[in-house]
Amino acid sequence: MEFLGIDFSCAIGSLREGKFPDKDCLLPLISRLLGYCIVAASTTVKLPQILKILKHRSVRGLSVVSFELEVVGYTIALAYCLHKGLPFSAYGELAFLLVQAIILVSIIYYFSQPLGAMTWIRPLLYSAVAPTILAGQINPVLFEALYASQHAIFLFARIPQIWENSSNKSTGELSFLTCLMNFAGSIVRVFTSMQEKAPTSVIMGSALGAITNGTILSQIVWYQKPEAKKEKKVN
Repeated sequence: MEFLGIDFSCAIGSLREGKFPDKDCLLPLISRLLGYCIVAASTTVKLPQILKILKHRSVRGLSVVSFELEVVGYTIALAYCLHKGLPFSAYGELAFLLVQAIILVSIIYYFSQPLGAMTWIRPLLYSAVAPTILAGQINPVLFEALYASQHAIFLFARIPQIWENSSNKSTGELSFLTCLMNFAGSIVRVFTSMQEKAPTSVIMGSALGAITNGTILSQIVWYQKPEAKKEKKVN
């Protein structure tokens, strides 16, 4: 029995015999299911952040460079996974995250007016280069080097935001829910990547994401201030 590329026959056969599926049968099944859960969750992971900005009409405390680098990192990671022919459950969330990241950067630009000339050059440069990378139409050696660099890109995408939070002693308009889902997704993706026997570089990237996303999440919790209690009116 197979559904969405997931083979349930092993687990079902064991259960019919009154046995609990063994590790070699259960772990790959759990990995695929978790992989598709991440893909499904990724369709809305950045929505809380987008809605929070639109609600407050503010990008206070958000690092524009961090979100721009996220777009670059997602683009390289998605292109690499497509090029390697990994199963959709192993990377599908990257496609949805990339689209949402582009929308998020556009919104940040809108609420960061006026923008300097260099800010406009970056998206134009991305629009010119991204299609070639996604199509995999670059030298294989260069492609590997580019993918290796995306770990550094994601790291440097988080550092400006971590530094911004630390400097301001506040996380501004960062969404707790989005950061929580980013962290949880990174943790699960480490497991699924290992089960799918993804390249070591892919696993390292997921682990790095878990560490940096966990740092930002801890900052949100640490710097969160309880709302001041409203004074009761005296009649």
